[in-house]
Amino acid sequence: MINAVLGRKIGMTRIFNEKNEVVPVTVIDVSSCRVVQVKTLENDGYNAVQLCFGEKKIKNVTKPLLHHFLKHGILIPPEVVREVRVDDVSNIKPSDKIDVSIFEVNELVDVQGYTKGKGFAGVVKRWGFAGGPRTHGQSDRLRAPGSIGSQRPQRVPKGRKMAGHLGNELVTIKNLKIVKIDKEKNLLFIKGAVPGNKNSIVLIKKTGKISKEVQPRVESVSTKMRAKK
Repeated sequence: MINAVLGRKIGMTRIFNEKNEVVPVTVIDVSSCRVVQVKTLENDGYNAVQLCFGEKKIKNVTKPLLHHFLKHGILIPPEVVREVRVDDVSNIKPSDKIDVSIFEVNELVDVQGYTKGKGFAGVVKRWGFAGGPRTHGQSDRLRAPGSIGSQRPQRVPKGRKMAGHLGNELVTIKNLKIVKIDKEKNLLFIKGAVPGNKNSIVLIKKTGKISKEVQPRVESVSTKMRAKK
């Protein structure tokens, strides 16, 4: 059984429960998730499936990769391909569509995606440094990094907190609760925020856990949220 699905982050909205409490949710569209390849223990040494999502222009795909998609019945090259381990692949075939039916309300999932890229950033923004004093003539030291180490070993140690690229890192948020499932539109409403910008692609993986919280009864959904096309 497949335990994960790829989806596109549409955005955030809110849901009101029966106590009139606001529940912030992230809406994820999983309508175009398909299976590319099925890997078996006999042929590949382990059981896994390659999942794909979205569409990409043929001119932006290399010929070996394009042949790989055509070989498994994927006529339009996908935007993203991810591989996930599974226990049993006997009932899975290439080109199978994966929808929200593998999940259930109140289930806990792990969501993996790339965080928002913020470009080059200094130590104050990147690491939260307090900066130096402005007094006694040090007017230009407020956002400076300060000392980066002692005289020995006469090099910068690995992991030293310095200015550099911020964001665009692969992050997994664990144990997020599924508040609502729209089976007609293949939408998942997950409580809280997930990594990435709007329209970014995330991997949603089952944890096998059920939330102990009482599931709120959905009253209404805000209509201000719109999918960015």
